[in-house]
Amino acid sequence: MDAELSVRPVVASSTVKKKINWYLWGTLFVLPEIVLFIVFLWVPIFKGIFYSFYNIDFVDGNHFIGLANYLSIFQDGLLLTSIKNTLYYMGLGVLVGFWVPPLIAIVVSELKWFQGAARIIGYLPSAVPAIVLYGMWQWFFDAVGPINSLLQTLGIPKVEFFSPKMAMGSIVLLETWQSFGAATLIYIAAVVGIPRDIYEAAEIDGASVWQRIRHITLPSIKTLMLLLLLLQLITTSQGFQAQLSMTDGGPNNATLTYLLWMNHTAFRDLDFGKASAMGSLMFFVLILLSVLYNLLQRRGEKA
Repeated sequence: MDAELSVRPVVASSTVKKKINWYLWGTLFVLPEIVLFIVFLWVPIFKGIFYSFYNIDFVDGNHFIGLANYLSIFQDGLLLTSIKNTLYYMGLGVLVGFWVPPLIAIVVSELKWFQGAARIIGYLPSAVPAIVLYGMWQWFFDAVGPINSLLQTLGIPKVEFFSPKMAMGSIVLLETWQSFGAATLIYIAAVVGIPRDIYEAAEIDGASVWQRIRHITLPSIKTLMLLLLLLQLITTSQGFQAQLSMTDGGPNNATLTYLLWMNHTAFRDLDFGKASAMGSLMFFVLILLSVLYNLLQRRGEKA
């Protein structure tokens, strides 16, 4: 009996040592990534917040100016323009682009043949490099490009894709074409995960395709749709790459988003202090959206 009691602490001590060694080696493997994450993400974030209170001058040195950069942002007439354009861009992205991936995923899941080929074809636009994408759509949207040439052949007037009214919609169209493939694969995985017994029972009861989609598919992926909707809002709120490449914020600031304005402030006006303040404001807005995203994700996991 005494021997058994003396062995138990030894076994427990050995188990604890194994766990410590396991966590130690795991930490060592992850440590380089953690260091890179801190150095290249969190350090610039905190430096940006720090520099937002300074006038950045590479010749005479930086000078503390308090909240002057933030006041300059709120007094700038481009603030309302950029916010309005960003919200318009986010709204168009939801209206035009959000519904495309689940629709295609449902259509593909209902196919009896060529599902694999449809998935590959749908994902191909996501593999196109950005520089090729923008050059290709510049050509598509050109006054003598293939789209307007086809319209002229059909006797339809040309469309000015980069006019103030059409420019943002044209950008949303090209970004929808590029990015729907990845989201479609996520939706397809969710639809495939729905038990087939439910569909078979619905078919036996005489449910049509639309009834199966409405009463089985959509309720089953509702939480995923909410999560991807919020993720899309976070992504589109940071939109500037397509606007910079296609229109540079024009015409007449019609595509000047908040992040593109920040980019112009930093690299065109060389006002890095004000740009840091703009980035800090955007950072806190994105934190709020990320908190909302995590709350919805936890709610979905509990459901």
